[in-house]
Amino acid sequence: MTVIGGDDSPVYLRLRGMISAMILDGKYAEGDQLPSVRAFAAEHGANPLTVAKAYQSLQERGYVTVKRGVGMFVAEGAQRQLKLDERELFLSDQWPRIRRHIDRLGLEAQDLFGRVDA
Repeated sequence: MTVIGGDDSPVYLRLRGMISAMILDGKYAEGDQLPSVRAFAAEHGANPLTVAKAYQSLQERGYVTVKRGVGMFVAEGAQRQLKLDERELFLSDQWPRIRRHIDRLGLEAQDLFGRVDA
């Protein structure tokens, strides 16, 4: 899973990435209830079935839990585990492609770090 999905990725993956980013950023803390499927779908202009698929994917990975009749909640340890999983994915999948692109363009570290927004 990646927090930052490309525009060509399926909608449910982009929604899952959006929710994951909110967990990583602390908008949803451990124990917080996520918006209902319908509320999240309405807020983001998505199909409720697509949102349900994104939520299901997060549940399968252990980042959220379901309390029947109540809703979805951010699981204990979700932020820490999500950060570990995202770091590993970045370093093993995304970074090598980024590094090759940097090399292809002949960029140096000062070129990159001089443009970092704070």
